[in-house]
Amino acid sequence: MTQREAIVPESRHALYEKHRYSAAIRSGDLLFVSGQVGSRADGSPEPVFEAQVRLAFKNLLTVLETAGCTLHDVVDVTTFHTDPATQFDSIMAVRDEVIGGPPYPNWTAVGVTWLAGFDFEIKVVARIPEAA
Repeated sequence: MTQREAIVPESRHALYEKHRYSAAIRSGDLLFVSGQVGSRADGSPEPVFEAQVRLAFKNLLTVLETAGCTLHDVVDVTTFHTDPATQFDSIMAVRDEVIGGPPYPNWTAVGVTWLAGFDFEIKVVARIPEAA
């Protein structure tokens, strides 16, 4: 049976300990990344929406890198939005800069009413490269 291995970037330990979850779990050759938000070093939300989205992607990249992955290893994305109709253009602009062109991962966008003070969250599943 495959064991779970917690992946927690060094710079984010306090956040995960406080809320009792792992940034990601490695199981076999898959990495399941918890929802990443645009939290600043003190855990508070970045107040400017587009900057919050950029910071969420930056936090995601940090988790992926800690596990030996890149965005090219991501196969499935789920994003959560508090106001999809007004936020989507900003999200797609940042997404296009960070993720780039095809082939694109699967992507599911979900409108929600609450994200603990945040307005955007992104979670992914990635395949861990054999060398990692």
